[in-house]
Amino acid sequence: MGKVVVTAAVVCTAAVCAAAVLLMRHRMKSSGRWAKAEAILRELEEKCGTSTDKLRQVADAMTVEMHAGLASDGGSKLKMLISYVDKLPSGDEGGVFYALDLGGTNFRVLRVLLGGKEKRVIKKESEELSIPPHLMVGSSHDLFDFIAEALAKFVATESEDFVLPPGRQRELGFTFSFPVRQISLASGTIIKWTKGFLIEDAIGQDVVGELTKAMERVGLDMRVTALVNDTVGTLAGGRYNNPDVIAAVILGTGTNAAYVERANAIPKWQGPLPKSGEMVINMEWGNFRSSHLPLTEYDQSLDGESLNPGEQIFEKIISGMYLGEIVRRVLCRMAEEASFFGDDIPPKLRIPFILRTPDMAAMHHDTSADLKVVGSKLKDILEIPNSPLKMRKMIVEICDVVAIRGARLSAAGILGILKKLGRDALKDGEKQRSVIALDGGLFEHYSEFRNCLKNTMKELLGEEVSESVVVELSNDGSGIGAALIAASHSQYHEIEES
Repeated sequence: MGKVVVTAAVVCTAAVCAAAVLLMRHRMKSSGRWAKAEAILRELEEKCGTSTDKLRQVADAMTVEMHAGLASDGGSKLKMLISYVDKLPSGDEGGVFYALDLGGTNFRVLRVLLGGKEKRVIKKESEELSIPPHLMVGSSHDLFDFIAEALAKFVATESEDFVLPPGRQRELGFTFSFPVRQISLASGTIIKWTKGFLIEDAIGQDVVGELTKAMERVGLDMRVTALVNDTVGTLAGGRYNNPDVIAAVILGTGTNAAYVERANAIPKWQGPLPKSGEMVINMEWGNFRSSHLPLTEYDQSLDGESLNPGEQIFEKIISGMYLGEIVRRVLCRMAEEASFFGDDIPPKLRIPFILRTPDMAAMHHDTSADLKVVGSKLKDILEIPNSPLKMRKMIVEICDVVAIRGARLSAAGILGILKKLGRDALKDGEKQRSVIALDGGLFEHYSEFRNCLKNTMKELLGEEVSESVVVELSNDGSGIGAALIAASHSQYHEIEES
């Protein structure tokens, strides 16, 4: 009888030992996984490092590229396009002006009644319409007829508040957010289509000419006064509300910057200098690149697999289109090399751009004790049902590293513009106020990004100078901005001033 008990006890002990060994192995494997994931995170942190010195080097490189781009076309990665806007709105403008904003699958028509210094924007009305998919790949004639007809219908709904003085032609500012070679304030040829548009017979044509002919075909008497880029529109909208605005930056799906340059500081400018002595420059800063930019393997693979390898490098590390995708690529490596999500890689994690920047921001902003938002995003987007708190914390850290790099580099870019204008230091005690108008969903809605950008500006400029440099949100710049540029460049300006 005793023998059986001993045997059972031995069997029992062996089973316990085996279970203990398995548990120990599991724990070691698990701790090995976390250690490997942690190592990937720390390497990311190091590669994304943006010390103050590095940011100053980036700012200096931006200034150098700005000089080169102003000297000659093709002389720099920065196009430094001349916008032909030489008079930004002052607030004195009065009358009725229209704007058309074509930047993607939707377009917007807008009218504004301006009442001069005292009354400012008295009334504003707008309407947004979708472009039918077949017109995005059809003919130039069909697309612009559709837009002109929509514009004519909108004009037909004018109330008596928007009545023009007798004999006056309606004037329009046209925001066209596709690559254009601008020839004058109100003409520019289409270089190529993007964002799902491909209208072959419009390439090389003057976009203002195409719209004007379409308006004539529908019997609409309206003059396109200005063809503007959305960033230039943001600058105009910012300046109208604040005379100290000297530059505009868009941080949204994409990114760009425009600023006011002295006309005599543009060597590539041909012809007489404008009376104002100023010229707005559209930098196209998304294409900036420098050996000082902290690039990682994730950025390199993203760029290599993109539609435009080697182009828009700055945009690919700071803008809303790409930040979430960088986070996804880091998680992919963790899943592959550290079995971060278990033995199998979640299939959804392999889908490029499945993790959008608004989702990344929601995880980054999660302040709940158990990081509930992170858990629900992993479940809803990547179909990862169970995520321990340790995993969630690590994911928030990845978001933090990627967003902070983007925000700090954006601040370095702004410092580059301030340096070019000599506004990065105090001059003999004079207090010149410099306001940067910022627009775009990334800056507006991603508060961790926005706060980091503002704090980095203070860090780079120092206490004293940063008091006179302000970064402020300038909403809906591109829409109303085009109407304001039409107002400041109105054909009736001379009559009113004489």
